[in-house]
Amino acid sequence: MSIDPLEYYRPEEWGKFIAFAAKHETPFLMVNLDIVRKNFEELRELFPFAKIYYAVKANPAVEVLELLRDLGSCFDVASVYELDKLLSIGVSPDRMSYGNTIKKSRDIAYFYEKGVRMYVNDNIDDLRNIAREAPGSKVFFRILTEGAETADWPLSRKFGCHPDMVYELIGEAKRLGLEPYGASFHVGSQQRDIGAWDSAIAKMRYLFDGAEEQGVKLKMINMGGGFPANYISKTSPRELYASEITRYLSEDFGDEHPEIILEPGRSLVAEAGVMVTEVVMVSQKSFHSLDKWVYIDAGKFNGLIETWDEALRYPIYCDRIGEDSEDFIIAGPTCDSQDIMYEYFRNPLPMNIRAGDRLFWLTTGAYTSSYCSVDFNGFPPLKTYIIK
Repeated sequence: MSIDPLEYYRPEEWGKFIAFAAKHETPFLMVNLDIVRKNFEELRELFPFAKIYYAVKANPAVEVLELLRDLGSCFDVASVYELDKLLSIGVSPDRMSYGNTIKKSRDIAYFYEKGVRMYVNDNIDDLRNIAREAPGSKVFFRILTEGAETADWPLSRKFGCHPDMVYELIGEAKRLGLEPYGASFHVGSQQRDIGAWDSAIAKMRYLFDGAEEQGVKLKMINMGGGFPANYISKTSPRELYASEITRYLSEDFGDEHPEIILEPGRSLVAEAGVMVTEVVMVSQKSFHSLDKWVYIDAGKFNGLIETWDEALRYPIYCDRIGEDSEDFIIAGPTCDSQDIMYEYFRNPLPMNIRAGDRLFWLTTGAYTSSYCSVDFNGFPPLKTYIIK
């Protein structure tokens, strides 16, 4: 099986990537803003009742943020650094939420000072910090959800708490003078099982009913992200995700469901990016080895961290046309034995691939440039170029 880029991009889109790539030295990431725009407008059309809070961490390029700002997006912010970047391009604080459950007391105070009034929470100490540093603010509570086994990049365990604990946090928030505003969940990044949203929304129904018994009427459900991008492994179309999730909401909350927030990251920017790398060396470990290795000039520490445990399988295209394919182990350039992207999952590459050939990693607009190390082995962070 060889990768056909035209299964992922329209001919004019792919033509732009190829023409732009010819002008630059590898490794680098190209991001096509037209594709970001298309994905945002599609999501807004599929969920007309929802507010979209872009997860800045997915791709924090200023040009991406400015585009989404102008399209009317709100923003899920994880740190004071992301906050400052958004403020510097004129995003008003009422279009942001502090969406990280792990935050310092002084950072809460900084967000509050800058005008942010909505915060996520999943534990009592953080709740008390919010009450002290951001008095009267809206708080939404993140619950633990299932679905780790069907998400390519699970996000459970570290974030969220059991619904029983949320009941306690809701009551405590009210006593502390905060506004218990809603609840949130995240079914895992690149979630392939649409049913994961069904069980999570059902938990929301029980949580809302339990809060009302305490005299608190919650007003918002934050459904996080999880919508898939187009990698090698197939996913259902986004239209099906939207219709099913809308049905789940209707079944549990009727036509008058609470305010809905979505926090997409990957689904907006992943397909907009193509990463270009160069083959450094092709080798075997012994004369009779059945395995061949391809080493390239970027790896796990230079943008491809989501290949850890071979979790995400990027489509890889090599422009050596008309040659038979062969399986290779693909590894990065650093002096770290973990810097192997694919050893067990084999991407077919041209049999006679050699040093100097280029590999195009498709659907790499999310969590590549933002995950890069700063100076490991002296390699600089991945260069990012914007195509408009």
